[in-house]
Amino acid sequence: MGGRVTRVFRNFNVENRARREISKEKPTAAPRHRTARLDAMADSPEIKEEVLRKDDRFLTLLKDVYVESRDPPVRVKDGGGEHLPSKQEEKRLTKLGRLEGLDVKKVPKGKISIVEALTLLNNHKLQPQIWTAEKIAAEYSLELKEVNSLLEFFIPFAVQEFPKETKKALTSHKPKKLT
Repeated sequence: MGGRVTRVFRNFNVENRARREISKEKPTAAPRHRTARLDAMADSPEIKEEVLRKDDRFLTLLKDVYVESRDPPVRVKDGGGEHLPSKQEEKRLTKLGRLEGLDVKKVPKGKISIVEALTLLNNHKLQPQIWTAEKIAAEYSLELKEVNSLLEFFIPFAVQEFPKETKKALTSHKPKKLT
């Protein structure tokens, strides 16, 4: 609503205001500095004579100047267009087992893939005495501090199924008929 009101005032009498601005006399330009008036002085015969006169001293100095140019050496670029890392990262093969088709095959040392993370969290949850933080760190080439943080803050989901007796108990109850 407010946009409509402001648009009405903004567009009010636009053509007349535009004609008034166009019909105003143009402001006079600021006076130029007298050194900027070299064009008027170029017409004088003394300046033309000075420009056309050859100076022998400058000509001999100019003849002594020798310029030699060479093209920079051509560098061969790799055709792949990929930027190779400055240092090679050590990689390890993943330990995926039956989920091998779902994830990457090689992972940099000190990191794990998603499937490996879920696997090690589940192993630790099911058998915490066997899969300790030290064993996980050694098995997956991780730091012990990071493994402890991972085990503390990330917990895999647990699927719970309710016993069928409770379903029967709920379905055996017949709703009352209203009469």
